[in-house]
Amino acid sequence: MGSMHIETPETFADGSKNFDDDGRAKRTGTWITASAHIITAVIGSGVLSLAWAIAQMGWVAGPAVLFVFSLITYFTSTLLADCYRSPDPVHGKRNYTYSEVVKANLGGRKFQLCGLAQYINLVGVTIGYTITASLSMGAVKKSNCLHKHGHQDECKVKDNAFMIAFACIQILLSQIPNFHKLSWLSIVAAVMSFAYSSIGLGLSIAKIIGGGHVRTTLTGVEVSGTEKVWKMFQAIGDIAFAYAFSNVLIEIQDTLKSSPPENKVMKRASLIGIMTTTLFYVLCGCLGYAAFGNDAPSNFLTGFGFYEPFWLIDFANVCIAVHLVGAYQVFVQPIFGFVEKWSKENWTESQFINGEHTLNIPLCGSYNVNFFRVVWRTAYVIITAVVAMLLPFFNDFLALIGALSFWPLTVYFPIEMYIKKSNMQRFSFTWTWLKILSWVCLIISIISLVGSIQGLSVSIKKYKPFQAEQ
Repeated sequence: MGSMHIETPETFADGSKNFDDDGRAKRTGTWITASAHIITAVIGSGVLSLAWAIAQMGWVAGPAVLFVFSLITYFTSTLLADCYRSPDPVHGKRNYTYSEVVKANLGGRKFQLCGLAQYINLVGVTIGYTITASLSMGAVKKSNCLHKHGHQDECKVKDNAFMIAFACIQILLSQIPNFHKLSWLSIVAAVMSFAYSSIGLGLSIAKIIGGGHVRTTLTGVEVSGTEKVWKMFQAIGDIAFAYAFSNVLIEIQDTLKSSPPENKVMKRASLIGIMTTTLFYVLCGCLGYAAFGNDAPSNFLTGFGFYEPFWLIDFANVCIAVHLVGAYQVFVQPIFGFVEKWSKENWTESQFINGEHTLNIPLCGSYNVNFFRVVWRTAYVIITAVVAMLLPFFNDFLALIGALSFWPLTVYFPIEMYIKKSNMQRFSFTWTWLKILSWVCLIISIISLVGSIQGLSVSIKKYKPFQAEQ
């Protein structure tokens, strides 16, 4: 899942032509910008595990599962597009975020469940990004070692030092109170995710052209029956993670001009965005599988299926690390904002929580320091880094996040809101098949959740905490 960031316009009470009907700054987004935002949001670190996922399922089931997930995601995103304004999809009141849409259409209890699902997803992503970034930093060191000492050398690299370095960078970045205004971060992250995905794709093509004896099969990796089932469950979770981006779709829709109607433009943008990313995913997954065969590594840029050109692999891994430095902040800021707002509402008199202290930094100007913000944000980054060190398993963790977030955010809420909004008759044909789709996706999510937990438990049995090596 990649990162993206859209600035929320400040509210204006001016009715001039520069402002929308609700007094906010006039939006200028089109289907082109929305498609670009979707592609930016989707293509991210999830692409790194797709060759491994296809290898677990083989040439038949692997691409088929990718296409099924893309169709479900496109269909539910069209339902979500109609829920942006309420009660009327064209002239109703705008809802600016995913959770506001749920609150407007389904009410308080479902809104709380939506918040829980979103924040579990966000926390999981921040831990997953810490693991992925450290693997990429370690891969640069390992790649240089292998180039210098030969491919037979073990060149073991400890990841913990890189996790600590990543956490230190995040502690510094997390102290910037108005980070949401640094929209350049999303642009950098988008460029980086395209760069490393394209390098992986290019290296896969070069490996296929160069020949070599890799074994690929219609049914994928040949292992014992139960292990095969667990691996397939985990692979489904990895693919779900690669498509789990619904919680930013409303924010993307909120950038679109009001004419033509946002829901029509958003449906077109969703189609283009998801078609583009699916094509990219199929290429990365299938060409990665063709290059590595049944031995495809869990992360096709850090798993050392490629050794040369070592500088290009180094560059790709640096791109991953830089992308994830920015992506971590995009995903962590809503958590910071939620906790700080809740604390201020509950402890209005506390100087520790509410007091702002001006600090003059040479060459940088004045800077507002809030002691609660410093302590809480630093503590959060440290906790996610410690969890990442305890559970540094890239694939299992991606599958876990994918399984936890795919059904509630991508399927359940869009379907329930659409049913409620259109006053659909219970047990009518459309109601029945929408409910069946939701239940099938729930079962898929549970299956991949079980697979990822089983994968984590197997990995933990063989693992000594804080001794991570690659």
